[in-house]
Amino acid sequence: MSRFVKIGEAAKALGVSIQTLRRWEERGYLAPSRKSEGNMRYYDLDQLLGKEKVEADLTVAYARVSSHDQKEDLKRQADVLAGYCTRQGWNFQVIQDLGSGMNYQKKGLKALIQLILDRKITRLVLTHKDRLLRFGAELIFALTVFSVRLYGSRSKKNKKLIEAAKVLIGHDN
Repeated sequence: MSRFVKIGEAAKALGVSIQTLRRWEERGYLAPSRKSEGNMRYYDLDQLLGKEKVEADLTVAYARVSSHDQKEDLKRQADVLAGYCTRQGWNFQVIQDLGSGMNYQKKGLKALIQLILDRKITRLVLTHKDRLLRFGAELIFALTVFSVRLYGSRSKKNKKLIEAAKVLIGHDN
């Protein structure tokens, strides 16, 4: 059952200021669940705390191999992931990469991180976590699970995490 709260309580629940919620609304990141005739904002507390706002219900299935002689394995990974996503009934996109698990500049990895930062995906599916990155996969997992709190947090640690992700994909912001 949904519980609607005013902007102050919603801001407190997310650990941000009221002004931040208003800014998010202006930028289209997070809209209130409803507004009264007097323009009072109401937010669905369950939705705010339960899951991040995504623009589409998209699942990304990510497959990667290290070298060209493993191209057949890459195709097999992609087929397994696509079959799994299809059986689950998910709207999905398969991203394939060819390169080292320690290379953070792969085209597919950059595209995946951009989708996460733009809040366009609901879930990430892998055959094994080492297929994403050999080291640092936890960063991507943290971004996918906690994206709303990361965007809204005033914590220096989380701001550094977001900046690191932007540098990783080549943003100059």
